[in-house]
Amino acid sequence: MRQTRVVVVGSANMDLVATAPALPRPGETLLGTDFVTVPGGKGANQAVAAARAGAACAFLGAIGSDSFGVTLRARITAAGVDTGQLRVVYGASGVALVMVNADGENAILVTPGANGAFTGLTEAELAAVRDADVLVAQLEVPVETVTAAALAARAAGTRVVLNAAPARPVPAELLAAVDLLVVNENEARVLTGRGRDEPRALLDLVPRAVLTLGAEGAWYGDRDGADVHVPAVKVDVVDSTGAGDAFTAALAVAWGEGRDLVDAVRWAAAAGAACARRLGASVALPRRAEIDELYVPG
Repeated sequence: MRQTRVVVVGSANMDLVATAPALPRPGETLLGTDFVTVPGGKGANQAVAAARAGAACAFLGAIGSDSFGVTLRARITAAGVDTGQLRVVYGASGVALVMVNADGENAILVTPGANGAFTGLTEAELAAVRDADVLVAQLEVPVETVTAAALAARAAGTRVVLNAAPARPVPAELLAAVDLLVVNENEARVLTGRGRDEPRALLDLVPRAVLTLGAEGAWYGDRDGADVHVPAVKVDVVDSTGAGDAFTAALAVAWGEGRDLVDAVRWAAAAGAACARRLGASVALPRRAEIDELYVPG
């Protein structure tokens, strides 16, 4: 089987992760239990996850000229991701402040830093998108950049997977170029005004969609009539921070390899579950063997 070529356009952040028995309420100070510094960002996470899942993956994004940027590049490259076109922008890298409670639930505050300056795709960056089998993008970098990448992919026949996170309105021009949309319940509500009870409303926007439902699994639907619930893979959850990124990346890799999309969602569910078993985002992203171990075929 030929190795799937994935290009990820997105953010790179340094994740500052603290754990505590509970998440603090506004104005409340709690004592935490642990603290780790972990490279992250939805784009970098999905690039690392795609490489670990078996793809030949290149990452397009921007890091700062600070020490966080040096570490980010080194760690993403060490995971097997091509960072040859990763930009360096003078100033701070993106940072995510992550709090995780004893049940694995989290609260995250992101400051974009260099990610906000990732604009005006170069011809070399566009060529990388055109040469890929699958483009994966999120919304932590300027939407104009994501749109430009998606339009280039669409024109070249590259499949476009958009993880519309964080929740925000998405321009019609971008949605028109999307082949597969991946959203959680909150993101779906922002896009359609409807929740999990009407997931097919997503298909008014795109031809195929996946709605992730946390511990209840995921829904997949398309305009050809597919309407499928895929149950979650049961594991002991330690930290759900990177599970969505592992899911999206594995979904893109599996689809690029030629799997039926329902089966690809099942494999993606195994990836998300494998990730949730460990603390941290990028350090917990599973390798292909770990995904296969938890994969439950239909």
